[in-house]
Amino acid sequence: MFSIEHEFDCTAVTLVDEGDSPLLEDVTLNAFAECVTIEQLDPRTDMVQKITLSAIQVRDLAAALDLPEGVYRLVKDKT
Repeated sequence: MFSIEHEFDCTAVTLVDEGDSPLLEDVTLNAFAECVTIEQLDPRTDMVQKITLSAIQVRDLAAALDLPEGVYRLVKDKT
């Protein structure tokens, strides 16, 4: 299950782990104009862990989800 919320300065997507246990903590993605942050509570430390991705890293991640194993570089089409 997931939710999408449009905030003033970002779009927030929350992914909720469902199914058989053990379940993991919710993951929240905040899409800002200049970057995307990914946050998840670490239950061992009771602290939120945050990762920040640039727009280019997000583009590469999206492309990687549909590609087989290997090393790639995306280039702009010159046409």
